[in-house]
Amino acid sequence: MTRDELVAVLEKKRMTEIIELIEDAEQGELEELELVESLGLLMDQELNKEVLSLLESLGVTIIYLSGDEEDEDEEDEDEEDDEDDDN
Repeated sequence: MTRDELVAVLEKKRMTEIIELIEDAEQGELEELELVESLGLLMDQELNKEVLSLLESLGVTIIYLSGDEEDEDEEDEDEEDDEDDDN
């Protein structure tokens, strides 16, 4: 699927955030994207594969996290928020 075909599908499905990610990557404003591997970026697996492939071709590094790492990051953020609330 070409970039234009992919964007047309995304527009049809009103996935404007994903189109913005692609545009950011094209402009060099997106270098890395962290994803929970088991979830991916989109629920549609084929579309997910196409979008990630396009992003990688635009130089974006996809960093896959396990669900455990994501949970740890959220816990760390919650702890930081709690510390901020104490002050």
